[in-house]
Amino acid sequence: MDNIAGQKAGLTWAVNIAVAALVLLWLIPTVGLFVSSFRDRDQISATGWWKAPMPVELTFRTRVAAADQEPTATGYAISGNVFADPSQARWFPSGSGTVTRFGTRGAAPTEFEAGTEAELRTGGTLTIADDGSFLLQNDESFERPVTLYFEARTPPQFTTANYRTVLTADGMDRAFLNTLTVTIPATVIPILIAAFAAYALAWMEFPGRALLIAAVVGLLVVPLQLALVPLLNLHNRIGIGQSFLGIWLAHTGFGLPLAIYLLRNYMVGLPRDIIESARVDGATDFQIFVKIVLPLSFPALASFAIFQFLWTWNDLLVAKVFLPSAAESQVMTVKIADDLLGSRGGDWGILATAAFVSIAVPLLVFFTLQRYLVRGLLAGSVKGG
Repeated sequence: MDNIAGQKAGLTWAVNIAVAALVLLWLIPTVGLFVSSFRDRDQISATGWWKAPMPVELTFRTRVAAADQEPTATGYAISGNVFADPSQARWFPSGSGTVTRFGTRGAAPTEFEAGTEAELRTGGTLTIADDGSFLLQNDESFERPVTLYFEARTPPQFTTANYRTVLTADGMDRAFLNTLTVTIPATVIPILIAAFAAYALAWMEFPGRALLIAAVVGLLVVPLQLALVPLLNLHNRIGIGQSFLGIWLAHTGFGLPLAIYLLRNYMVGLPRDIIESARVDGATDFQIFVKIVLPLSFPALASFAIFQFLWTWNDLLVAKVFLPSAAESQVMTVKIADDLLGSRGGDWGILATAAFVSIAVPLLVFFTLQRYLVRGLLAGSVKGG
């Protein structure tokens, strides 16, 4: 009695497991980024985010003043505890901890096991116990301060300092408004133009229509990086240079091929009877487009709007090329990359936090329109003519 209508497939469980696995694979990087955004930058550099609840072994250094030495029967000695250094209070507020290894030079701060005796290059010996107590001994007096290097277990630290740094950065509010100023027109303009073009390619008969469709498909595979310099030169020649108008037109040009292709494939699959009936009733192409095609094409419009909004909001390259470098014109991606991360971009805590701050608005847009996403993409991919 196989293949009976209404009978569930035998491999449904496999499909469910596969879907769950894919969702998990997509969530893992996001969860890791979220956890890292609350961690201390030193702990992020030392261990992965999955070890965030565990103690982290970090290296420290402290300086011992020569004035602290005391004479002994065999020479001079300096004793104390590395955790008593006020500079370590952030990591060891109780003044105690566990030393795992220590060293006598910055190139090898974990050269010796805790509790062993190590020779100093300037003469004498050093011993650091696992509780942080140390003993410096030498036959002669210490002439200058001695730097001690040690590795200790630090408790896991979670903080909102990264978010305060990003949200209160000078000019971040202006960068947020600039991002909206770039993204909203750069999303609306290509949708308006592409909707008219898609209707013409789908329902209007004119010479060269097939060539135009082929040209649109061909433009989908052109890398935008190849067009950046020629397009910027064109903008400079016509007088718009590096400006908001220039970046609107740039994003419009880069987004139009996909928009026209997606909307045309969707519109050509709309019921022909509705269009023909409207024409019989005397409706013009513009009336058909505005009153029939546009409302029925809303899923496809929403699908492209999501993609275009995400691309323009998260864009860095086009913004660097087509916007002035002054702080007054910076968008959030440029502000984060240039001012908060610097040229080396090594502050992982700030990077993770900035990523979550910058995706807040795109997430809101996505979840608002996501019910139309799959419907619009699937209809545009299987219907054509």
